[in-house]
This record gives sequence, structure tokens and C-alpha cells, in this order.
Amino acid sequence: MKTESDTNRAISAVWKDEQPRLIAGLTRMLRDISLAEELAQDALVIALSNWPKAGIPQNPGAWLMQTAKRRAIDLFRHRKMAATKLVEVGHTIETDVPNHIEALHEAMDDEVGDDLLRLIFTSCHPILPAESRVALTLRLLGGLTTEEIARAFLAAEPTIGQRIVRAKKTIAEAGIPFEVPSGPERAERLSSVLGVLYLIFNEGYSATSGQDWIRPQLCDEAIRLGRVLVGLVPQDSEAHALLALMEIQASRSGARTDAKGHPVLLGDQDRSLWNQNQISSGLRALDQAIALGGENRPYALQAAIAACHARARTAAETDWPRIAQLYGQLAALTPSPVIELNRAVAVSMANGPAAGLAIIDTIKDDPALKNYHLLYGIRGDMLSKLGRHTEAMLEFRRAADLTRNERERAYLMGRAEEKTIG
Repeated sequence: MKTESDTNRAISAVWKDEQPRLIAGLTRMLRDISLAEELAQDALVIALSNWPKAGIPQNPGAWLMQTAKRRAIDLFRHRKMAATKLVEVGHTIETDVPNHIEALHEAMDDEVGDDLLRLIFTSCHPILPAESRVALTLRLLGGLTTEEIARAFLAAEPTIGQRIVRAKKTIAEAGIPFEVPSGPERAERLSSVLGVLYLIFNEGYSATSGQDWIRPQLCDEAIRLGRVLVGLVPQDSEAHALLALMEIQASRSGARTDAKGHPVLLGDQDRSLWNQNQISSGLRALDQAIALGGENRPYALQAAIAACHARARTAAETDWPRIAQLYGQLAALTPSPVIELNRAVAVSMANGPAAGLAIIDTIKDDPALKNYHLLYGIRGDMLSKLGRHTEAMLEFRRAADLTRNERERAYLMGRAEEKTIG
């Protein structure tokens, strides 16, 4: 028998999956991101009250949308805004309330285009600073909390919160259309759109917080939108390269956790569980990116790294020197302490843990990495391989303290305990 806490956890999981579509659909009709987010939250509150008693409906997304619609109607009545809002979406309003409601439902069910893609392009309008575009899109489409976005940015939580509030206010005041633009305007926003798609994918691939190590729904949605985007800009090499990168990485999903949901690291994965169709699709997308002349651009370099792993039949056959070289090219193109940390891992695998640790020790005091748990987990692993078990144990504990993902914390504490026993 399910307890109330079990139901609440299930509701939380449903909410994370359905929130982006709900906000996007509401924004299409309301043309107001803040109001759409408010109504989506109202629907969640009602679900938290009703579902523990009635059970989670068969189609929770539809239930949430219908509930949000009713809340919108109630709100319009209260604010005497129904006529104005319905005129905005091109519906004639009759004088009786039932017809008001019918028109509103029709407006919200009028699926023209892709709401999620529209919301991404709206959130990535050049009127917003680059960091605000990403933060807003992660909030609306990634379903991340302000705290989670701050961790992804390696930034202070109040700073991220202010960016999101200012971004929504700017969009509202500027009257930015809720649409996928065309021509030069689309090209101008494309880089930001690619960036946020990959960040959404990454949140699905390695969840920042919660009980699950991965959130496949987010990965699938990012890949779906990536395919739509490639259709919109077929001559953009980086759109193909990003799709390749996401496809190849997602191919490992079936091997990344064990039967109990515990993480399985890359070197320990059963590669027979990797999705070969997805790998083939990713490699074709990478070939297309290269054919378009994008071989040395950032997403293509990352996709080439993923391809090195995908082509290795066993972990031992991985071409680590090639991966280290690709990370070196990527670091030269887009310098970042996180890229340098990844390069250190590749160098460690190619030339031994001492070589990797030497690189890490040049970046470990970078302020951007101060609260980045992977720095300490990776450093702990290298120290462990060098037989420096006490130091490794301390690093694993620090990493466990910093992560907000419960599965990851359990794994890191397990590593720390191994060093204590050893």
C-alpha cells in the first residue's frame, strides 16, 4: 500500500516531467510567462491536495492542464480580464459564461507549432543578457529550482533568482512575441537555444538533485527538440553536432544505473546495454556536422569525444590519448575550468593518475570550482589510485557533502567508507 510520502514523491516526479509543457502551453495562450508559471504552480498545489486521496490520474499532464485552464478562467473572471485575453487569441466572445469557457479551452488546445521550442526562442531573445537567457530557460523548461540553476552556473542563488525575475519582467515589458522567429533573427538566437538545450539534456543525464541519478524524460525532450531544430536550420553544423552529442550520450542510459537505481560509472558499464541504434543516429549526425565544415567547433569536438567512447567495444579499448587531445582543442577554443577538469580525467586515463592530478592541482583553487562536487570526487579517485587513501577519503566526503543528488551522495559516501576501511 502506498503511503502519502510515496504519493508525494510520485507527484513530484510527474511535476518535473509535465511542468515544461504546462508552462509552454499556458504561455502560448496567455502571452505572459509569469502568469503561466503562477497558474502551473496553482495546478500543482491542487494536485498535491487531491491526488493523495484520489490517486494519480492516468494522464496527469492532461489533468494538470485542465486544472490550470479552470484556474485561468477563475482568474479572468476575478480580474474582469476574460474578454481581453480571449480577443488576444482571436476568439469571438459571447455574453454567456459557458461560451467564454469553451472559447478559452479552444484557445488553449490550439496546438500550432511546438510550444516548447517557442518558449526556448522567447527565453533566448537577444534583449536578455546571455546568462539570463540560460537561467530562465532552465527554470521554465528544465524544471530546475533557483538553487539547482545556481549550482549548474557555479553562482550564488540570489544572483540567479534576480536574473530570472528580471528576465521575465523584461520579456513582459518589451512585448516579445511568443514564436519561433525566422531569417536573421532566428540565426541570432540559435547559439543560445543550442546552449540551453544542452543544459536541459545535461540535467536529465545527471540530475542536479533529487532521488534519481538520471531523468530520461528531460534527455528525450532535449533530443526531440534538437531534431526539430535541425529541421529548422539544416545547414548549421553545430545543430547537427549537438544532436549527435545528445544521441550518443543518451545511448548509454540503459547501462548507467543498476537494478536498484544506483549509479554505474562509464568504465564499469555493460556496453551490450548501450543503444546501438541511437549511437548510429548520433554518428550520422556527427558526420553531417563535419560535412558542413564544423569539425573543430565546440559541440562537434564534444560529440567526437562521445564517439570515441561509443566506438570502443570495451572500456580498455577507449582511445584516451585521442580524447585528451580533443579536450585540449576544446579548452583552447572555449577555456573553462570544467573542461580542464575533464581533460585531466582523460590525461589520467592515458598517462596515469599522477599526470591527471597535476592538472587538477593547477585549477583546484579556481573560485568557480569551490562548490563543484565533481572536482573533489575526481580528485578523490585519482588520489585513491595513487594509494593516498586518507586524502582520497576526505575528498570523497567533501564531494558527498556538496552534491544534492541522493544517489550520487550515497555513491560518494560509499567510496569514502572504502578508503576508511582500507
